[in-house]
Amino acid sequence: MARNDLIGGALWEEYSQEVQKRMDNPANMGEITEAEAGENKLVIADFGAESCGDAVRLYWLIDPKDDKIINSKFKSFGCGTAIASSDMMAELCMGKTVDEAVKITNIDVEKALRDTPDVPAVPGQKMHCSVMAYDVIKKAASIYKNVDMDSFEDEFILCECARITQETIQEVIRLNKLTTIEEIVAYTKAGAFCKSCVRPGGHEVKDVYLVDLLATALDEREAQEKSRKIIEAKGDGSFESMGLVQKIKSVESILEEYIRPTLKADGGDVELMDIKAVDDIFEVLIKYKGECMSCSMNTTTTLAGIEDMLKFKLKAPLKVIVV
Repeated sequence: MARNDLIGGALWEEYSQEVQKRMDNPANMGEITEAEAGENKLVIADFGAESCGDAVRLYWLIDPKDDKIINSKFKSFGCGTAIASSDMMAELCMGKTVDEAVKITNIDVEKALRDTPDVPAVPGQKMHCSVMAYDVIKKAASIYKNVDMDSFEDEFILCECARITQETIQEVIRLNKLTTIEEIVAYTKAGAFCKSCVRPGGHEVKDVYLVDLLATALDEREAQEKSRKIIEAKGDGSFESMGLVQKIKSVESILEEYIRPTLKADGGDVELMDIKAVDDIFEVLIKYKGECMSCSMNTTTTLAGIEDMLKFKLKAPLKVIVV
């Protein structure tokens, strides 16, 4: 049966090429035995995700002289996304010390699976499958160091039931432009169980709730949209971003204040005829009037003075042409 038939053609297209590759051909799946360990330390850690029923077993082969993970393997009991995430998780551990490995988060795993930096590696509703990496690594480290898992906790777990960090939820909201609590639950599984993390009033009091993260994200998104509309309406203030009418008014104001007084003192004047964009240059077409029409400097010194003043004031690539 084709992969598209198993998952659904539209949904399958939302998986990165890296995830698809690791689903079918995980590079680090397997186990490490005591016989292979020799003088090195073998650590085996298990973790199961209550949010979806998936489980993973992580094998670390550690050099006790420097606490470096010299080999890392996994076994996954779950969906294809869990397999791909576990495969990348095991790979990210290799070559790191145990202290370095415990800093790997589920977001690090998901980002490593992306084909492009700003496009999620998996569909939103499967993002929770990478959460096991965060916990099984800490479980392995706690076994090796003979300490409690909580001693490695340096990120805030917002949803204890699904073991989802605040950072993960914020990232999912941002990437997928989520607008409702129901979408957050569907995409991350946070809030799907006891619901204490959704809003105040549950059996467990929290400092931050899903409604707070969503409100902040929506406010930020609204502010960004307002800023975008203002920029589109007004431009960014540069000559290049102005409309033609604004460009003409800008050039006219400079001619009126800095150029015409000098020309009129000698019986001349200048008229702005048009502004044209030619490649990366704005051609300012002018026409001399009065004494300037017959002045021997109207194509040299006077023209250069007008062009220099416009370039200086407008900070734009301009060329003044007499017509």
